[in-house]
Amino acid sequence: MQQENIHNYLRSYFLANDCQIREEKSGYLDVQLTIDLDKELMNRPFYWHYLEKTGGTPRPMTLTLITNQSSDEKGEFVHFGAPRLHQIFSSTKKLASSIRLFEDVQTNYQQQYSLHPWLCLNIKISYQCDRKKHRLLSLGLHLVSGAVVDDFHQLLLTKKLTPKIPDYAFTITPIIKPSSGLKRLEDVVEMLISQEDLEWAEEAKMRWATDLNLLDQFYNGKTNDQSYQVERDALRKQYEPTITAEIINGGIFHLAPGIESHPP
Repeated sequence: MQQENIHNYLRSYFLANDCQIREEKSGYLDVQLTIDLDKELMNRPFYWHYLEKTGGTPRPMTLTLITNQSSDEKGEFVHFGAPRLHQIFSSTKKLASSIRLFEDVQTNYQQQYSLHPWLCLNIKISYQCDRKKHRLLSLGLHLVSGAVVDDFHQLLLTKKLTPKIPDYAFTITPIIKPSSGLKRLEDVVEMLISQEDLEWAEEAKMRWATDLNLLDQFYNGKTNDQSYQVERDALRKQYEPTITAEIINGGIFHLAPGIESHPP
């Protein structure tokens, strides 16, 4: 996941949860948390319990996040493996695992315009052996034509979206049901994974074989020994290559026509 994508994701998360962006520049985000998000992210249960008992004035914290490691700004550096980012992923699933929004198209004339249905899924792909790597996919499926667009979340950031259908807008009835669309996007993810270079997995298997050979030499062929079996299983868990895909969140977005198809 690119650092710029992480920055955009963080910005969208805080704005969606009604936080004020106090200052923003390249690789830098300073956010005034709401009471709810302070409770969600900052781990201050005793502070909030005290306020509820005493009736004091709440003072939600600010959060300064850095997504550019070379930045001279002070703050919490957030990258894909950072606990803070995974905390926010979990929070996103908890607070808003799905959503329905409409594009508000500003027109100079009071005339009707159509909005087309899109299914969006944000998916985390994890590659794991004795090393770890993650990748974030944002896929959009047009529920009329079946076209698939990559980096859909970035496209949504350019749109003015609202939870209520705007005046003069009408929605196009989807031909593809959301449940079928979900299966189509799952197939796209499987296709993308099948096309990737698996050299990392082959290298993990080679390291696994080397350590297994050392284990066999240490036990001198006593493969029925219980300790041997325990250590052999531990090596398998450490080195065995696995790929998992997890849906972080998703939604239905009704957007004005004109989006070009960019196959992932």
